[in-house]
Amino acid sequence: MRAIWKGAVSFGLVSIGVKLYSATEEKDIRFHQVHRDDGGRIRYKRTCSVCGEEVSYDDIAKGYDLGGGEMVILTDADFADLPLTSSRAIDVLEFVPAEQVDPILYNKAYFLEPEGTATKPYVLLRDALADSERVAIVKVALRQREQLATLRVRDGVLLLNTMLWPDEVRTPDFGFLDEDLKVRPPELAMAASLIDSMAGEFQPDAFTDDYRAALQEVIDAKVEGREVVQPAEEEAAPAAAVDLMAALKASVERARVTRGETPSGGAGEPTPISSARSAKQAAKTPAAKAGPAKKTTAGKTTAKKTTATKAEPAKKTAAKKTTEKKATKAPAKKTAEKKAAPRRSA
Repeated sequence: MRAIWKGAVSFGLVSIGVKLYSATEEKDIRFHQVHRDDGGRIRYKRTCSVCGEEVSYDDIAKGYDLGGGEMVILTDADFADLPLTSSRAIDVLEFVPAEQVDPILYNKAYFLEPEGTATKPYVLLRDALADSERVAIVKVALRQREQLATLRVRDGVLLLNTMLWPDEVRTPDFGFLDEDLKVRPPELAMAASLIDSMAGEFQPDAFTDDYRAALQEVIDAKVEGREVVQPAEEEAAPAAAVDLMAALKASVERARVTRGETPSGGAGEPTPISSARSAKQAAKTPAAKAGPAKKTTAGKTTAKKTTATKAEPAKKTAAKKTTEKKATKAPAKKTAEKKAAPRRSA
Protein backbone atom coordinates (compact mmCIF):
# COMPACT_ATOMS: atom_id res chain seq x y z
CA MET A 1 0.00 0.00 0.00
CA ARG A 2 1.07 3.58 -0.63
CA ALA A 3 0.60 6.29 1.98
CA ILE A 4 -1.69 9.09 0.75
CA TRP A 5 -1.20 11.46 3.70
CA LYS A 6 1.22 12.13 6.55
CA GLY A 7 0.44 13.93 9.77
CA ALA A 8 -0.04 13.42 13.49
CA VAL A 9 -2.76 12.34 15.89
CA SER A 10 -3.08 15.00 18.58
CA PHE A 11 -4.14 13.20 21.79
CA GLY A 12 -4.11 15.75 24.62
CA LEU A 13 -0.48 16.84 24.89
CA VAL A 14 0.69 13.73 23.03
CA SER A 15 1.43 13.91 19.32
CA ILE A 16 1.63 10.63 17.37
CA GLY A 17 3.12 10.73 13.88
CA VAL A 18 1.11 8.60 11.46
CA LYS A 19 0.76 7.70 7.80
CA LEU A 20 -2.66 7.37 6.18
CA TYR A 21 -3.58 4.49 3.83
CA SER A 22 -6.84 3.75 2.04
CA ALA A 23 -8.45 0.85 3.91
CA THR A 24 -10.85 -0.12 1.11
CA GLU A 25 -10.78 -0.47 -2.65
CA GLU A 26 -13.51 -0.90 -5.22
CA LYS A 27 -13.40 -4.14 -7.20
CA ASP A 28 -15.61 -2.84 -9.96
CA ILE A 29 -14.48 -3.64 -13.51
CA ARG A 30 -13.65 -0.41 -15.31
CA PHE A 31 -13.88 0.24 -19.04
CA HIS A 32 -12.57 2.88 -21.45
CA GLN A 33 -14.68 4.45 -24.13
CA VAL A 34 -13.29 3.31 -27.48
CA HIS A 35 -14.13 3.57 -31.18
CA ARG A 36 -16.18 0.49 -32.08
CA ASP A 37 -14.51 0.06 -35.51
CA ASP A 38 -10.81 0.19 -34.57
CA GLY A 39 -10.69 0.22 -30.73
CA GLY A 40 -9.11 3.66 -30.52
CA ARG A 41 -9.47 5.50 -27.19
CA ILE A 42 -11.97 8.35 -27.11
CA ARG A 43 -10.29 11.55 -25.89
CA TYR A 44 -11.96 14.66 -24.58
CA LYS A 45 -10.48 18.10 -25.07
CA ARG A 46 -10.80 20.82 -22.46
CA THR A 47 -12.15 23.71 -24.50
CA CYS A 48 -13.48 27.08 -23.43
CA SER A 49 -17.16 27.66 -24.13
CA VAL A 50 -16.49 31.37 -24.82
CA CYS A 51 -13.43 31.49 -27.09
CA GLY A 52 -13.47 27.83 -28.22
CA GLU A 53 -9.76 27.35 -27.54
CA GLU A 54 -8.25 24.27 -25.85
CA VAL A 55 -7.20 25.07 -22.26
CA SER A 56 -4.24 23.52 -20.39
CA TYR A 57 -4.40 22.50 -16.73
CA ASP A 58 -2.26 25.50 -15.73
CA ASP A 59 -4.92 27.89 -17.02
CA ILE A 60 -7.86 26.20 -15.29
CA ALA A 61 -9.35 27.80 -12.16
CA LYS A 62 -12.37 26.99 -10.01
CA GLY A 63 -15.59 28.92 -10.55
CA TYR A 64 -18.67 29.22 -8.34
CA ASP A 65 -21.90 29.74 -10.28
CA LEU A 66 -24.01 32.51 -8.80
CA GLY A 67 -26.79 31.93 -11.30
CA GLY A 68 -27.96 34.23 -14.04
CA GLY A 69 -24.69 33.84 -15.94
CA GLU A 70 -22.51 35.26 -13.15
CA MET A 71 -19.43 33.33 -12.02
CA VAL A 72 -16.98 33.90 -9.15
CA ILE A 73 -13.47 32.71 -10.02
CA LEU A 74 -11.22 31.32 -7.25
CA THR A 75 -7.52 30.63 -7.76
CA ASP A 76 -5.04 28.48 -5.79
CA ALA A 77 -3.99 31.58 -3.85
CA ASP A 78 -7.55 32.01 -2.58
CA PHE A 79 -7.58 28.47 -1.21
CA ALA A 80 -4.12 28.84 0.33
CA ASP A 81 -5.33 31.65 2.60
CA LEU A 82 -8.13 29.57 4.13
CA PRO A 83 -7.64 28.88 7.89
CA LEU A 84 -7.12 25.11 7.79
CA THR A 85 -5.08 24.95 11.01
CA SER A 86 -5.50 21.17 11.24
CA SER A 87 -4.16 20.49 7.75
CA ARG A 88 -1.54 18.05 9.09
CA ALA A 89 -3.17 17.01 12.35
CA ILE A 90 -5.90 14.64 13.48
CA ASP A 91 -7.33 16.42 16.51
CA VAL A 92 -9.13 14.22 19.03
CA LEU A 93 -12.19 16.14 20.26
CA GLU A 94 -13.96 13.61 22.51
CA PHE A 95 -14.64 9.91 23.12
CA VAL A 96 -18.19 8.59 22.67
CA PRO A 97 -19.94 5.18 22.67
CA ALA A 98 -19.78 3.65 19.20
CA GLU A 99 -23.55 2.99 19.09
CA GLN A 100 -24.21 6.73 19.27
CA VAL A 101 -22.69 7.27 15.83
CA ASP A 102 -25.30 6.68 13.13
CA PRO A 103 -23.78 4.48 10.36
CA ILE A 104 -25.32 6.77 7.70
CA LEU A 105 -22.64 9.32 8.60
CA TYR A 106 -19.71 7.06 7.70
CA ASN A 107 -17.99 7.85 4.41
CA LYS A 108 -14.51 6.40 3.74
CA ALA A 109 -12.09 4.33 5.82
CA TYR A 110 -8.31 4.72 6.25
CA PHE A 111 -5.66 2.76 8.14
CA LEU A 112 -3.22 4.66 10.35
CA GLU A 113 0.38 3.43 10.63
CA PRO A 114 2.79 4.82 13.25
CA GLU A 115 5.73 6.69 11.81
CA GLY A 116 9.26 6.66 13.20
CA THR A 117 9.41 6.65 17.00
CA ALA A 118 5.65 7.07 17.41
CA THR A 119 5.01 3.33 17.77
CA LYS A 120 4.78 3.30 21.59
CA PRO A 121 2.30 6.20 21.97
CA TYR A 122 0.37 4.73 19.01
CA VAL A 123 0.03 1.38 20.81
CA LEU A 124 -0.89 3.20 24.02
CA LEU A 125 -3.74 5.06 22.31
CA ARG A 126 -4.86 1.89 20.53
CA ASP A 127 -5.06 -0.21 23.70
CA ALA A 128 -6.69 2.54 25.75
CA LEU A 129 -9.28 3.10 23.03
CA ALA A 130 -10.02 -0.63 22.82
CA ASP A 131 -10.40 -0.93 26.60
CA SER A 132 -12.75 2.05 26.78
CA GLU A 133 -15.14 0.50 24.23
CA ARG A 134 -15.56 3.96 22.73
CA VAL A 135 -14.59 5.72 19.51
CA ALA A 136 -12.71 8.98 19.25
CA ILE A 137 -14.40 11.88 17.44
CA VAL A 138 -11.73 13.78 15.49
CA LYS A 139 -11.31 16.52 12.91
CA VAL A 140 -8.95 16.16 9.97
CA ALA A 141 -8.25 18.10 6.76
CA LEU A 142 -7.97 15.88 3.68
CA ARG A 143 -7.73 17.17 0.12
CA GLN A 144 -8.31 20.77 1.13
CA ARG A 145 -11.45 19.93 3.07
CA GLU A 146 -11.99 19.71 6.80
CA GLN A 147 -13.83 16.54 7.75
CA LEU A 148 -15.35 15.00 10.83
CA ALA A 149 -14.15 11.47 11.50
CA THR A 150 -13.93 8.67 14.06
CA LEU A 151 -10.96 6.69 15.33
CA ARG A 152 -11.49 3.09 16.36
CA VAL A 153 -9.50 -0.14 16.54
CA ARG A 154 -9.72 -2.86 13.90
CA ASP A 155 -7.36 -5.85 13.63
CA GLY A 156 -4.87 -4.18 15.96
CA VAL A 157 -4.70 -1.01 13.83
CA LEU A 158 -6.24 2.44 14.30
CA LEU A 159 -8.92 2.98 11.69
CA LEU A 160 -10.01 6.45 10.63
CA ASN A 161 -13.58 6.71 9.28
CA THR A 162 -14.36 10.05 7.67
CA MET A 163 -17.93 11.19 8.22
CA LEU A 164 -20.50 13.36 6.53
CA TRP A 165 -21.52 16.56 8.26
CA PRO A 166 -25.05 16.44 9.70
CA ASP A 167 -26.36 18.94 7.12
CA GLU A 168 -25.17 16.61 4.34
CA VAL A 169 -27.68 13.92 5.34
CA ARG A 170 -31.04 14.40 3.68
CA THR A 171 -34.33 14.23 5.56
CA PRO A 172 -36.78 11.70 4.05
CA ASP A 173 -39.90 13.39 2.72
CA PHE A 174 -42.39 10.76 1.52
CA GLY A 175 -46.16 10.88 1.39
CA PHE A 176 -46.78 7.61 3.23
CA LEU A 177 -45.15 9.03 6.39
CA ASP A 178 -48.20 11.28 6.84
CA GLU A 179 -50.71 8.46 6.33
CA ASP A 180 -52.39 6.76 9.28
CA LEU A 181 -51.39 3.18 8.50
CA LYS A 182 -51.98 0.60 11.22
CA VAL A 183 -50.41 -2.84 11.34
CA ARG A 184 -52.49 -5.60 12.93
CA PRO A 185 -50.87 -7.51 15.84
CA PRO A 186 -51.10 -10.90 13.99
CA GLU A 187 -49.28 -9.41 11.01
CA LEU A 188 -46.59 -7.97 13.26
CA ALA A 189 -46.23 -11.31 15.07
CA MET A 190 -45.92 -13.18 11.76
CA ALA A 191 -43.32 -10.67 10.52
CA ALA A 192 -41.37 -11.16 13.75
CA SER A 193 -41.57 -14.93 13.23
CA LEU A 194 -40.17 -14.49 9.71
CA ILE A 195 -37.27 -12.43 11.07
CA ASP A 196 -36.55 -15.11 13.69
CA SER A 197 -36.62 -17.88 11.07
CA MET A 198 -34.11 -15.98 8.91
CA ALA A 199 -31.83 -14.87 11.76
CA GLY A 200 -28.13 -15.66 11.50
CA GLU A 201 -24.58 -14.45 12.10
CA PHE A 202 -23.21 -12.02 9.51
CA GLN A 203 -20.30 -13.53 7.60
CA PRO A 204 -19.18 -11.18 4.78
CA ASP A 205 -17.20 -13.92 3.01
CA ALA A 206 -20.43 -15.84 2.40
CA PHE A 207 -21.60 -13.21 -0.11
CA THR A 208 -20.18 -12.64 -3.58
CA ASP A 209 -20.65 -10.17 -6.43
CA ASP A 210 -22.26 -12.50 -8.99
CA TYR A 211 -22.52 -9.81 -11.65
CA ARG A 212 -18.82 -8.94 -11.47
CA ALA A 213 -17.87 -12.64 -11.63
CA ALA A 214 -20.08 -13.16 -14.72
CA LEU A 215 -18.67 -10.03 -16.37
CA GLN A 216 -15.10 -11.19 -15.70
CA GLU A 217 -15.99 -14.54 -17.27
CA VAL A 218 -17.17 -12.74 -20.39
CA ILE A 219 -13.89 -10.77 -20.57
CA ASP A 220 -11.77 -13.91 -20.03
CA ALA A 221 -13.71 -15.75 -22.71
CA LYS A 222 -13.12 -12.88 -25.13
CA VAL A 223 -9.37 -12.95 -24.42
CA GLU A 224 -9.11 -16.73 -24.80
CA GLY A 225 -11.36 -16.84 -27.85
CA ARG A 226 -13.82 -19.33 -26.38
CA GLU A 227 -17.58 -19.38 -26.14
CA VAL A 228 -19.15 -17.71 -23.17
CA VAL A 229 -21.21 -20.09 -21.00
CA GLN A 230 -24.52 -18.50 -20.16
CA PRO A 231 -25.19 -18.45 -16.40
CA ALA A 232 -28.27 -20.21 -15.06
CA GLU A 233 -31.36 -18.05 -15.01
CA GLU A 234 -32.37 -16.86 -11.58
CA GLU A 235 -35.82 -17.53 -10.20
CA ALA A 236 -38.21 -14.76 -11.12
CA ALA A 237 -39.16 -12.41 -8.33
CA PRO A 238 -42.65 -13.12 -6.94
CA ALA A 239 -45.47 -10.79 -7.83
CA ALA A 240 -46.72 -8.25 -5.33
CA ALA A 241 -48.54 -9.97 -2.50
CA VAL A 242 -52.29 -9.44 -2.27
CA ASP A 243 -52.79 -11.24 1.05
CA LEU A 244 -50.08 -10.00 3.43
CA MET A 245 -50.65 -12.72 6.04
CA ALA A 246 -50.55 -15.50 3.41
CA ALA A 247 -47.31 -14.10 2.01
CA LEU A 248 -45.77 -13.89 5.48
CA LYS A 249 -46.79 -17.47 6.34
CA ALA A 250 -45.38 -18.78 3.06
CA SER A 251 -42.16 -16.86 3.68
CA VAL A 252 -41.81 -18.32 7.18
CA GLU A 253 -42.36 -21.85 5.86
CA ARG A 254 -39.88 -21.32 3.07
CA ALA A 255 -37.24 -20.09 5.51
CA ARG A 256 -37.82 -23.12 7.77
CA VAL A 257 -37.60 -25.52 4.84
CA THR A 258 -34.35 -23.89 3.77
CA ARG A 259 -32.96 -24.46 7.26
CA GLY A 260 -34.16 -28.07 7.22
CA GLU A 261 -36.79 -27.53 9.89
CA THR A 262 -40.26 -29.10 9.93
CA PRO A 263 -42.78 -26.65 8.48
CA SER A 264 -45.58 -25.54 10.75
CA GLY A 265 -49.17 -26.61 10.17
CA GLY A 266 -48.91 -30.28 11.14
CA ALA A 267 -51.25 -32.52 9.13
CA GLY A 268 -52.91 -29.61 7.36
CA GLU A 269 -53.25 -29.26 3.63
CA PRO A 270 -49.79 -29.63 2.02
CA THR A 271 -48.37 -26.65 0.20
CA PRO A 272 -46.14 -26.89 -2.89
CA ILE A 273 -43.11 -26.35 -0.65
CA SER A 274 -44.04 -29.02 1.91
CA SER A 275 -45.07 -31.48 -0.83
CA ALA A 276 -41.76 -31.05 -2.61
CA ARG A 277 -39.90 -31.51 0.66
CA SER A 278 -41.86 -34.69 1.50
CA ALA A 279 -41.14 -36.11 -1.96
CA LYS A 280 -37.47 -35.27 -1.57
CA GLN A 281 -37.30 -37.04 1.81
CA ALA A 282 -39.12 -40.07 0.44
CA ALA A 283 -36.63 -40.32 -2.41
CA LYS A 284 -33.73 -40.24 0.05
CA THR A 285 -35.26 -43.04 2.27
CA PRO A 286 -33.63 -46.43 1.37
CA ALA A 287 -35.84 -49.45 0.60
CA ALA A 288 -34.21 -51.47 3.39
CA LYS A 289 -35.99 -49.32 5.93
CA ALA A 290 -39.25 -51.09 5.01
CA GLY A 291 -37.86 -54.37 6.42
CA PRO A 292 -38.53 -53.81 10.12
CA ALA A 293 -42.12 -52.81 9.43
CA LYS A 294 -42.65 -55.98 7.42
CA LYS A 295 -41.07 -58.08 10.14
CA THR A 296 -43.22 -56.43 12.71
CA THR A 297 -46.32 -57.27 10.70
CA ALA A 298 -45.14 -60.82 10.24
CA GLY A 299 -44.41 -61.00 13.95
CA LYS A 300 -47.95 -59.91 14.74
CA THR A 301 -49.35 -62.56 12.35
CA THR A 302 -47.20 -65.29 13.92
CA ALA A 303 -48.28 -64.25 17.40
CA LYS A 304 -51.89 -64.37 16.25
CA LYS A 305 -51.43 -67.90 14.92
CA THR A 306 -49.67 -69.02 18.12
CA THR A 307 -52.49 -67.64 20.22
CA ALA A 308 -55.01 -69.49 18.07
CA THR A 309 -52.99 -72.72 18.36
CA LYS A 310 -52.81 -72.37 22.11
CA ALA A 311 -56.50 -71.68 22.34
CA GLU A 312 -57.38 -74.78 20.28
CA PRO A 313 -56.23 -77.46 22.86
CA ALA A 314 -57.89 -75.49 25.64
CA LYS A 315 -61.13 -75.58 23.64
CA LYS A 316 -60.86 -79.34 23.06
CA THR A 317 -60.16 -79.95 26.76
CA ALA A 318 -63.22 -77.94 27.77
CA ALA A 319 -65.36 -79.92 25.32
CA LYS A 320 -64.01 -83.21 26.66
CA LYS A 321 -64.82 -82.21 30.25
CA THR A 322 -68.37 -81.27 29.23
CA THR A 323 -68.87 -84.66 27.55
CA GLU A 324 -67.59 -86.52 30.59
CA LYS A 325 -69.88 -84.49 32.85
CA LYS A 326 -72.88 -85.35 30.70
CA ALA A 327 -71.89 -89.03 30.64
CA THR A 328 -71.65 -89.09 34.45
CA LYS A 329 -75.08 -87.52 34.91
CA ALA A 330 -76.81 -89.92 32.49
CA PRO A 331 -76.34 -93.22 34.52
CA ALA A 332 -77.51 -91.48 37.68
CA LYS A 333 -80.74 -90.52 35.93
CA LYS A 334 -81.35 -94.08 34.70
CA THR A 335 -80.77 -95.54 38.22
CA ALA A 336 -83.30 -93.19 39.70
CA GLU A 337 -85.89 -94.23 37.11
CA LYS A 338 -85.20 -97.92 37.82
CA LYS A 339 -85.77 -97.49 41.57
CA ALA A 340 -89.00 -95.62 41.02
CA ALA A 341 -90.57 -98.31 38.75
CA PRO A 342 -91.46 -101.01 41.40
CA ARG A 343 -93.29 -98.43 43.52
CA ARG A 344 -95.66 -97.68 40.65
CA SER A 345 -96.38 -101.45 40.24
CA ALA A 346 -97.39 -101.85 43.87
